[in-house]
Amino acid sequence: MRSSYTAEFNFSKYLEQVVDAETILYIGRVVAVRGLDIECEGPRSAIGEICTIKLNNGKSILAEVVGLEGKIVRVTAFGDTKGIEVGCEVIATGAMLQVPVGMSLLGRVVDATGHAYDDLGEIEPECYYPAINNPPSPMSRKPVERRITTGVRSIDSMLTVGKGQRLGIFAGSGVGKSTLLSMIARNTDADVNVIGLIGERGREVLDFIKRDLGEEGLKRSVVVVATSDQPAICRLRSAYVCTAIAEYFRDKGKDVMLMFDSVTRFAEAQREIGLANGEPPAQKGFPPSVFDLIPKLLERAGTNDKGSITAFYTVLVSGDDMNEPITDRVRGTLDGHIVLNRKLANAFHYPAIDILQSISRLSKRVTGKNTQKACGKIRTLMAMYQEKETVITTGLYSKGTSPELDLAIDMHDKIEEFLKQEEFEPSTMEQTLKKLSELTGIDIPESEFSESPLIVATQEQEKLVSVEN
Repeated sequence: MRSSYTAEFNFSKYLEQVVDAETILYIGRVVAVRGLDIECEGPRSAIGEICTIKLNNGKSILAEVVGLEGKIVRVTAFGDTKGIEVGCEVIATGAMLQVPVGMSLLGRVVDATGHAYDDLGEIEPECYYPAINNPPSPMSRKPVERRITTGVRSIDSMLTVGKGQRLGIFAGSGVGKSTLLSMIARNTDADVNVIGLIGERGREVLDFIKRDLGEEGLKRSVVVVATSDQPAICRLRSAYVCTAIAEYFRDKGKDVMLMFDSVTRFAEAQREIGLANGEPPAQKGFPPSVFDLIPKLLERAGTNDKGSITAFYTVLVSGDDMNEPITDRVRGTLDGHIVLNRKLANAFHYPAIDILQSISRLSKRVTGKNTQKACGKIRTLMAMYQEKETVITTGLYSKGTSPELDLAIDMHDKIEEFLKQEEFEPSTMEQTLKKLSELTGIDIPESEFSESPLIVATQEQEKLVSVEN
């Protein structure tokens, strides 16, 4: 007998579960562990894919696929390999590393996977960004026409930086790279700071956050940390994570200041992974993959059709050799370089920026004509003094021999004082340009204080022409 009872039944929630269900899991087994290199038989996976290694104690470790050879899959763990045994189950996730992003990241410290590294609870993401991504298309980039303020007088005057420009800070150890970055982080007029501390000592990380950056600086910053004791894959991927976070804020229409310390440790992390996977060493022990990855990473900064990422990348120059492979590769990729001089640091001249050895390739695009004249005058006097410094300091030069050199000698101390700046001494663009004007005797009009002085000057000229007509 058929029942006359009918009822509506909602299948939608069950259908959603079926759609989201993992119908196939690709599983492999650990067959060998050799230092950083974990060899697995399976699972079916791709380079860069995230896997989960199941330990016998019930815990699990995230790992990334870094090499494939026949049925052997080579992975590198994001954490300590302690507890990994032959036979441990390896499950492919089918996804690359995704970074949780959102406005809630501001004021937070995150690790190499984009998750909370501080004690403030988990981050609530708005969405996820791929850690490894392609740079913006050259045709979609907006031209660099606006100036960004760093708060560092020597940079804002002599090495002016445009919004979306990428510069390297090159120096040996102990010359003041981290201190210079902290000055920029505190004083810049960028909307957001994204700071990558890659391969740093644990003590230096805390010092940077608490002392250098401070509470106010942290409020508008995101700090990505991978200390020197963490696995190479963490130091490598943290570089991509901080770049992805900067890309998120850029896509929100923000002007982002990306500070990356350092490219050298990024390269060293890739060297460890590459050599462990059988890559041949090329220049000074660095495998070819290092020189391929550096431009792919650095090109992700810059402008797009929504916002900008202005980037400062530090490079640890081994033995103060400016021609060593990593230094040379980075310098050729970026839009300028700031060289820190050990001689200046030893003389307590901070920031120890060697103006004559440094260059900002886009400075003329974002500075006014009179500002350029003033900077040119300073550079000329500095170059003249440097050329004859030995003759001057030994007392062999007779004053009156050359009026130009006499002026360089008279101005030397004043120029040095202008370029010096205390660590916690902020300087606005207006203050910097007024001091530059006083120093050189060249009048710098207020119109050149704006972030787009050349555009303002063009608009004013057009107004004059229209009035005359």
